[in-house]
Amino acid sequence: MGSGRCTWRVRPIDETAKTRLCAELHLRPLTARVLVARELSDSVSAARFLSPRLADLRPPDGIADLDRAMDRLVSAVIRGERIGVFGDYDVDGITTAAILATSLRSLDATVTARVARRSSGYGLSPGDATQFCDEGCTLLLTGDCGTKDSEAIQICVRRGIDVIVIDHHHVPEGPTPAYALLNPHRHDDRFPFKGLASCGLALYLVAALRTRLRGQGHAAAERFEPRDVLDLVALGTIADMVPLRDENRILAAKGLHELAGFRRPGLRALAELAGVEKGSVIPSDVSYRLAPRLNAAGRLGDAQVALDLLLAPDEATASRLAAALDDMNRQRQKIQDQMWAEALHAAEEFPDDAALVLGAEGWHQGVVGIVAAKLVERFRKPVVVVGFKDGAGRGSARTVGGLNLYRSLEACQEHLTVFGGHAAAAGLGLSAEQLEAFRKSFVDQARRYFETHVEDGTLEVDAEIDLAELDLAQAEELERLAPFGAGNSEPLFALPRVVAQNTRVLGTSHLQITLARGAAVGHAIAFGMADRNPGEGTEIDVIGTAEVDRHRGSRRPRVRVKHLIRRPTT
Repeated sequence: MGSGRCTWRVRPIDETAKTRLCAELHLRPLTARVLVARELSDSVSAARFLSPRLADLRPPDGIADLDRAMDRLVSAVIRGERIGVFGDYDVDGITTAAILATSLRSLDATVTARVARRSSGYGLSPGDATQFCDEGCTLLLTGDCGTKDSEAIQICVRRGIDVIVIDHHHVPEGPTPAYALLNPHRHDDRFPFKGLASCGLALYLVAALRTRLRGQGHAAAERFEPRDVLDLVALGTIADMVPLRDENRILAAKGLHELAGFRRPGLRALAELAGVEKGSVIPSDVSYRLAPRLNAAGRLGDAQVALDLLLAPDEATASRLAAALDDMNRQRQKIQDQMWAEALHAAEEFPDDAALVLGAEGWHQGVVGIVAAKLVERFRKPVVVVGFKDGAGRGSARTVGGLNLYRSLEACQEHLTVFGGHAAAAGLGLSAEQLEAFRKSFVDQARRYFETHVEDGTLEVDAEIDLAELDLAQAEELERLAPFGAGNSEPLFALPRVVAQNTRVLGTSHLQITLARGAAVGHAIAFGMADRNPGEGTEIDVIGTAEVDRHRGSRRPRVRVKHLIRRPTT
């Protein structure tokens, strides 16, 4: 049990099951403990989890409207119709658009592909719909959007364009004007796994299309291999806030293997700028290096740059677009750092609220989601951050403790102009005049939820360990549990009574620490914690995750600090 502002408890497990996994799968006790805590207590399920296989993907039986979508797509491909592809401006939307465009072109289809612009708002806008109509498209596929874009879809319908929606956001009541709606949250969808991101749905769609066209003797279908777009599926799945279990885990794991080859000129150029080495790509490379750069275009300007990069036909084009994205990402980081400091100051006004709702004129609407996520990690309460431009606000919400954001925003919708998203992440729009009323309503929703779902402020960790246990072999074995995310969180460990032997501030906000306990010495990185430097020689408790630090070709175990607690002096 830690002291100071943060306490922890070790998640209880079946010790017998842990011992059995160690013996049967030749695992270290710490790895086996984490597996058992994730309800993977038998060797068969644990082995399948540790070694994902494409053969374990379940067939698409039960995906609502899949057959209807197939019939329309087969007809469009064979008849040579112009097919429009449209994706949202985040990584899931961009990769979904890239998967659809790449696959359809490989099947000899004529494709016009673009993505949303943040300035036009979320999803398919009436202007986007009109543009596809004017360009002669007779079929439109939307990725990671479209479920709620009835106005735009109706424009398409009136002008003779059929729309197939591929999305995973909340499905409103009532019929859809779309020709087909592929969304796991439909009431009549019978596919057993409901957590697919749009890029995963897109893979199922193009794989089924290939099979259908092969059955009809379509020559290009013999040459197209759906496995070739798995790298894009991994990017979108890891970057999006979907549960990394079941199908998602398989797609992400196998997609990372494909991604490591960097066959696409665009991803190869982006990886070089991001410092990602060919041949060994891990989930954190996607989360912290590739995805932020792909997202930067949509956050600051036009996400079309990111889609064009993924579809780049040659090295020269790829290098130019990758450099542009890298520049945008640096701009995003500067804006984010300033907003983070301002948001921390603003949060001081609401120390006792069950949730944080923060907003200001001039806060960049493209980075509100990043700041909201960082605030959740800092304060461990649901957060909404809103950026206003001339009184019109767009915001992002992130949650903790099980509060369902979509339902909470639904209860506050009288104060909003628009909202959408998932249980764990959502977006919204509102006017500056409604901010205070919305704050009161949302905080009340959180307060009432936590009154019946008590959070005692105690962190649950997978184990309390000695520094000496985290050697390189252990850190590498724990990496087999990746990719991490919703539904498969990174194992969290408590390291009590370690000494900060040496500390160093990196840049302006990060803290590098050399830890020691007895004869054991280890390394730690605390992102965004430069202001909590304990000082050399101080005894601290650390709660964090284990990783392999591959900086400049080195390989050493490292603790990524989540909480740093200075122990009281005696």
